[in-house]
Formats: sequence, C-alpha cells, structure tokens
Amino acid sequence: MSIRAIQITGTPVLHVPAAPVAQITGDIQVLIDDMIDTMHNAPGVGLAAPQVGVGLRIFVWHYDDGISLSEGEVINPRLQLSGWRKNLLWGTPAEEGCLSIPGERSPLARYPRAILTGLNRMGEPIRVEANGWLARIFQHEFDHLSGLLYRDRLRRDRKRDIDSAVLERGWGTSASEWTPGPEFHEEDWAAEELGHSEEESQ
Repeated sequence: MSIRAIQITGTPVLHVPAAPVAQITGDIQVLIDDMIDTMHNAPGVGLAAPQVGVGLRIFVWHYDDGISLSEGEVINPRLQLSGWRKNLLWGTPAEEGCLSIPGERSPLARYPRAILTGLNRMGEPIRVEANGWLARIFQHEFDHLSGLLYRDRLRRDRKRDIDSAVLERGWGTSASEWTPGPEFHEEDWAAEELGHSEEESQ
C-alpha cells in the first residue's frame, strides 16, 4: 500500500462524473488498498477514487462512532436516500468538510438515512444501511462520483465563503494536490491558514 496525492478543487477529474468499473483487476485492488492507506493518513472517514486522480466509481470509508465500526469499499455504488433532509429552517445542519478542499468546513443539509449497494473488492454484492453520520459519509463520497463537491450543495452565502477561501489559496482554476503523511494532515491546513502549527497553538 502507498499514500497517493489528494486532488484539490479545480483539478478536472473532481468535476466530471466518474466512469463505471468494467472489471475488477489487480490494478483496482491496488487502487483500493492505496485509497484506504491515503484515507487513514489524511485522516478522513471516506475517500473517492477521483480524489486520488482516478475517474472510476469507487469509494472507501471508515467510520467509528465509539459504539460501532463501519468500514469497507464499494465499486459501482448505488445510493437510496430517505427521511426529511434537515435544513436551516429546522435547526443547524452538521458541519461538513472535504479532503479536496482541505482546512474548510461548512454546515450542509443531508438526508438522515441511506442504503448503499454495489460490489466489494471481490466482486460480491454488498448492502449497507446507514443512519446519521454514516449516511452523510455515503452521500458525500457518492457525490464525488457524480463530479460534485460538498461546496456545490451549499447555500449561496456559505458557497461564497468557501469560494473566497479557495481563491485566497490559489486553488480552483488549475490542478493542485497535497499528500498526507506523518508530518502533515488535513487538519494542519487550518493551522497553516493561521500561520502556525498545531503544536505552536497549544
């Protein structure tokens, strides 16, 4: 397994629909292993293939709420959503972030329940029923496979805030990437914005 560079908004592969996987080959197995390694090192709770520069319909996830653990991979997923989507009229939606817009967060409404179906790395059918944050993760990663980032679903004012941050960092108009690892993680982008490291802020 190896850590792959994570593509940042503005990189073309993030903004077009991903292609279905025609055959699960050895290269696909390696890609899944690398995506899992990259996700854990970021660290993140999910990662889609376009985020590592591969325009295929695959995502991985790892979510542990302290009570139960859900983790896995899905190839050519389908997603069935249900429940009332929470919006600002009924309370503040949970904040969401994205490894392809590192260091930024914004409240976003999502459906509270989802059923994920598709294939695992062995080509076997899977079905996962999700609620709450796990349902949010599935919706977020599934959006990546449609060429959407969470920024695209935000309210207009929230979208402006994200766009301003993206513009300030010089992203959004050309290919950019970052590589997570022991020395640098996604949360460090927020510290970089303030001009100091996490250690210095304590």
